Amino acid sequence: MPPEKSDQLALVRQYRQLVEAYEALDSKIDELVTASRGEPKEMSAADLRQYREWARKRTELLNDMRLIEQQLNLSGDDAPSAD
Repeated sequence: MPPEKSDQLALVRQYRQLVEAYEALDSKIDELVTASRGEPKEMSAADLRQYREWARKRTELLNDMRLIEQQLNLSGDDAPSAD
């Protein structure tokens, strides 16, 4: 396999890992928010800290995904949605 194909394959694998991590974290956030009836003011201080930590991590994962999309030249309709 040519080096550029191997590099792209590694990027695709890394991207898939990031997407899976993003989706898992997003589900955890959804569960936490649902447990507080969707109201941040209903969250305990510990839950609010957890929410903020997970939200920051989710944003970092999304940013990493976007960087890889640029490296793979994915844009617009080619790029999968992170929602």
